[in-house]
Parts: sequence; C-alpha cells; structure tokens
Amino acid sequence: MKLGLVYDLRDDYLALGFSEEETAEFDSRATIDALDGALGRLGWDVHRVGRGQELARWLVGGERFDLVFSIAEGLHGRSREAQVPALCEMFDQPYAFSDPLTMAVTLDKPVAKRIVRDSGIPTADFAIFAEAVKPLPEIAFPAFLKPIAEGTGKGCGGRSKVSNRTELKREAARLIEKFHQPVIAESYLAGREFTVGIVGNGAEARVIAVMEIAVKPDADSGIYSYEIKENWEPFVTLSIANDAEAHLAGERALAAYHALGCRDAARVDLKSDGHGSPQFLEVNPIAGLHPTHSDLPILTTKAGYSYDWLIGEIVTSALSRYAAATPVTNVRAA
Repeated sequence: MKLGLVYDLRDDYLALGFSEEETAEFDSRATIDALDGALGRLGWDVHRVGRGQELARWLVGGERFDLVFSIAEGLHGRSREAQVPALCEMFDQPYAFSDPLTMAVTLDKPVAKRIVRDSGIPTADFAIFAEAVKPLPEIAFPAFLKPIAEGTGKGCGGRSKVSNRTELKREAARLIEKFHQPVIAESYLAGREFTVGIVGNGAEARVIAVMEIAVKPDADSGIYSYEIKENWEPFVTLSIANDAEAHLAGERALAAYHALGCRDAARVDLKSDGHGSPQFLEVNPIAGLHPTHSDLPILTTKAGYSYDWLIGEIVTSALSRYAAATPVTNVRAA
C-alpha cells in the first residue's frame, strides 16, 4: 500500500526567511521522521512528498497513492488548510482527515463557533474586529483577544486578556496590524482548560481522552500562549482528567466534532466558565503529531495507547470511509 506523506517542513520556510512565529504551525523534521516510522511499521510504503505544491506536481504527472496523509497547514489565506484536501478531491485521490469545507470552517474561529453554537453546544460570547476598530462591538469584560485564523497559540499571550475598552482597542489594533486579519474577542473564561482527542467517523467516532492543561500563574499571566506552547515543559502540567466536568468536556467536544463534520481524527479545545461548564474554543482537524511535544500524541500516550496506535487509528478510519463509499457489484454466474 503506497502512501503519500504531505507536510510543510519548518526548516524549509525558515531557510526562505520566514520567522519562527510565522512558521510555528509547520512541522519539524523529527515529526516527519516519526510519522514515516510509524506508517512504515504499520506496513505502508511511505513516499515523502512534501508541501502541497509538490503533491500537485505528482498528481499532474499521473502519480497516485492508495492514501494521502497530509498535515500540511498551507501558507496563505484563511482557507489554507483546505488546499491539499481540495487538490486531492480534484484528482480523485483518497486522503486522510477532514474535507475542504470542514478544514476551511474550523480554521476560521468565528465561523466554527457560530456552527457549534447553532448546534446547541456552549461557547463563550464573542465579537469580531475587522480592519478598523471603530465602532467597538459590545463585549463583557474581561475579554480575551486572538486572530481569527491562526493556530499554535499565535497572537495569544499576557496582553490578550483585556479589562476595559481602552485595552481592548489597543490590543485589537496591535493584532490586526501584526497578523493582517480580523480579531475575535471572547468573554474571558476563568475555569479549567481541556483538550480532547477524538478518532473515528460517524457513530464510530470516540474520545481517546480528555487532558487538562494547567498553566502556572506566573507563566505569561497563566495563558497557554504561543511562547509557552513552543517550550511548555517548565510552565505547564498536562494530565488526564476523569471527573464529571472533564466527562462533560468530552461529550461537548464529540458533539462539536460531529457538528463541524470532522473526519478520522481531531483535537478539540474547551475552557470552563466560572460555573464549571466547559465552553467550546476551537477544533484542530490536523492536530500536531510530534510524539512527545504535540497535545494529541501526549494525551494518547497518557491514556495508555501508543503513538503507532494513534496513527493506525487515523489511517484505518480514512480507509474505512473509502471502503464504505465503494459500490459493491454483485456478479451472478452464468
């Protein structure tokens, strides 16, 4: 079975002059090596394709794979995570993870929150700031600000939590100028923070585990920021949570997974309000897959499963989708 491994290698973009923060969502060589190794042990003939442009060249040249396994984030636009899935669909190429619509929707935080909210899943109140910050939308304070279409904590830090309209206006203007995109301001959630790993499709989709993220109060104002995510070990405690609040987080994460049309695997982030009610934050349909640095593999390992098990579940779910979609022809003997 031939598999095309598609990815954005961080070193490649750093060599082109992009900054560490600009490339934060891209993958290290260690991640690609780990994926290649796990897929090989699962019996796949792995071809390292590289970024989406390289996959396009392969497909245009007539190359096909039994499965494309893409963790490519893309570089430009709020639909950048949808580019490789759309390319695969254009060439009728089977691939793992969610389809282009879900990839685009989940990267845009306000769009995802609206869909989740309309599905009856709690999420914090929010307002959007576009290019200009006048007039200021109404939002309760304290509020938390971040760019609408970034991952890996980019744009999140101690300044993200604002207490009044003056701070809100200043931080919104800073983020808009830095990231060249609108900003979402959410009512600040003071409770526990969870991330939930999910694998599978339809009725077979299930929660791997619910992991609680506890940031030390003196670490970037207690915010799970970009800087902390880059070097989390000294500042964060990660532990599997099994109490009633965590179980509710898992239930709501799975409901959001279904509402947004996620496939094969994803990681859903939630944070509780002051009353212990987990609120949807966002979902990552191509979560990081470094064995010891990324949240999804970490929670998988803490739950008692191996890295190879996780990768195997993802590809098995993807193959099952295509097997279910293939019509069966009954041939009657003459």
